Amino acid sequence: METTAVLLKGPRDLEVDSLTLKSPGAEDLVVEILHSGISTGTEKLFWTGEMPPFPGMGYPLVPGYEAVGQVVEAPLSTGYRAGDHVFVPGANCYDGAFGLFGGASSRVVTAADRVTRIDSGLGAQGALLALAATARHAMAGLNKSMPDLIIGHGVLGRLLARLTIAAGAPAPVVWEIDPSRRTGARGYQVCAPDEDDHAAYMSVYDASGSADVLNTLMGCLGKGGEIVLAGFYKEPLSFAFPPAFMKEARFRVAAEWTHDDLAATRALVESGTLSLDGLITHTADATDAPAAYERAFSDPACLKMILNWRNVA
Repeated sequence: METTAVLLKGPRDLEVDSLTLKSPGAEDLVVEILHSGISTGTEKLFWTGEMPPFPGMGYPLVPGYEAVGQVVEAPLSTGYRAGDHVFVPGANCYDGAFGLFGGASSRVVTAADRVTRIDSGLGAQGALLALAATARHAMAGLNKSMPDLIIGHGVLGRLLARLTIAAGAPAPVVWEIDPSRRTGARGYQVCAPDEDDHAAYMSVYDASGSADVLNTLMGCLGKGGEIVLAGFYKEPLSFAFPPAFMKEARFRVAAEWTHDDLAATRALVESGTLSLDGLITHTADATDAPAAYERAFSDPACLKMILNWRNVA
């Protein structure tokens, strides 16, 4: 089988090309992708060439781990059938290209246990489930506290705030340095860091991915407070030790989401408890992917860019 896919041949060298798909196995699905999202975190680092060494990485690669599609082929043993709508967290199914992410393609072959059945009514918003699950993974579980301060009002920061409120916790404060991103809050406050003089936050979640933020956060942390690193950082992290010592600061790294996180956030979305409205700001036809990736990574007004794969051969 052939597919049309976004192909990143090297830093800032991206095009839409035809690729050969590996043959499906006995437990594999063939999925026609309808929409895929562009990640401004990890995918941007591959695009710029700044991604630190990472297992399975290399060029050329097919990006995209935020995709939704429709099953077109499914063995009976998988429990899926043609017509099912699924969330696809990427696919490694290409001859001649790495599929570390692999979801930005008109068609993919993927193991059935990697996808998740979703309501077709979600449409393009279904691609946001990966970020929602990422936010949920950072917050849920034993010995984890809800954020009272969130750094960054991008999609991840907004989802962290929305999940906090959905859980019935007090509304967090969100810091955002870009004035154009301070709008769109739903039940919580967004401000510039220098407008907030509170100095006793006990649970601070960084969704900015900035390696320079730790010393600033130490100044607003309460004694014994925790800083959660929820972003992805291309540079080594460091901080001045004396302020951290005086605050008895704690640090936690939030890893990638699990299937349990995805199932939980899907249930919250489908029940109406968690809204994904207002997070997709830009859409583009998949054939215009080079310009769409450029804009997603350079325009601060672009919270989430979605590629439309409908009618792409």
